[in-house]
Amino acid sequence: MPEQPMSLASMSPFWDRFPEVAARETRTIILPYPQGGLPAGSYGFLELFCTDPKCDCRRVLLQVRSEDKPDTVLATINYGWESVAFYAQWLHGDHEGAREIKNASLDPLNPQSKNAPSFLRLFQTVVLQDKAYIKRLKRHYTIFKQHLPLAGGWSGAPPATAPNSP
Repeated sequence: MPEQPMSLASMSPFWDRFPEVAARETRTIILPYPQGGLPAGSYGFLELFCTDPKCDCRRVLLQVRSEDKPDTVLATINYGWESVAFYAQWLHGDHEGAREIKNASLDPLNPQSKNAPSFLRLFQTVVLQDKAYIKRLKRHYTIFKQHLPLAGGWSGAPPATAPNSP
């Protein structure tokens, strides 16, 4: 049986658990003028990770938000950095779903704006070309998962900072 898609209910923002790291390391893109179907502005790619301590999905939901309207989600992108084969196995043979995760896709269960397809293209053509950023996502996932308890909810307050490993 395929895994259920991730809803925001099973996800938690990285910035809630590690605000200092997120303040330093959240990916932001500044468009000084309208381009690629997007208005000029500063856009952050905010990370959410799975809170199930038994899950090793190795993926992230990225909410794109603008600096001038930070409470409005402009796009929700589902991305996984492992191979298509990894996600096909995780999805019990769903190769199409695996390709969507690996190549990044708009998450069908979460908020999207009319500009969401343009933000996805920006993510695929610009952001994913930055190998250091992909390493950062992997590191954030590892930090996040290491601070989940083995069973149940969070035990006490999560640390405000996390190790800054390469």
